[in-house]
Amino acid sequence: MKIIAPMLLLATLLFPLSAHAEEMQPGDDGLYHPSWFLNSFLDLRDDHAEATKEGKNLAIIWEQKGCSYCKRMHTEYFSDQKLVGWISAHFVIVQLDLHGSRVVTDFDGEALQESEYARKHGIRLTPTIQFFRKDLKNKQKDQEREAARMPGLLEPNDFIGMFHYVSDTDGQGQNYRSYMKNWRP
Repeated sequence: MKIIAPMLLLATLLFPLSAHAEEMQPGDDGLYHPSWFLNSFLDLRDDHAEATKEGKNLAIIWEQKGCSYCKRMHTEYFSDQKLVGWISAHFVIVQLDLHGSRVVTDFDGEALQESEYARKHGIRLTPTIQFFRKDLKNKQKDQEREAARMPGLLEPNDFIGMFHYVSDTDGQGQNYRSYMKNWRP
């Protein structure tokens, strides 16, 4: 016992819990809130402008309290620091609640509660990730603004593959299935 306690103390000093590990608990609203997600004022025009300025794509991750696949995404997928580092280097992520009541201003300037915005854009399950094009000029329709959409949680290789697809193609030209035939993690 005399040896174990000092070894545990030494282990915690040498290998402290990362801030990311602390994030793996849901907040009061039942959602996980990673520090690398954008702390947004929920004006998607501003969020898109920030992403574009940084040379990144904007993505919205839709979640809801009690979603087991959302939990898996956070506790398994987003516990991979290499994956999180790559995603955060290429994307600005905004998190929205499928049933939420916060006001979101969309690209047209319309202010809607999260749940109304979800209905307007056909978001029905969680997690769903909407990926937006870097260039929204002359993109008036919602489907023209989206580079891709991930409805549900894909298996790990396909999950990161979708992020690479959007980052590499901006959702134009080659479709996702064709892209994945040649993509290697």
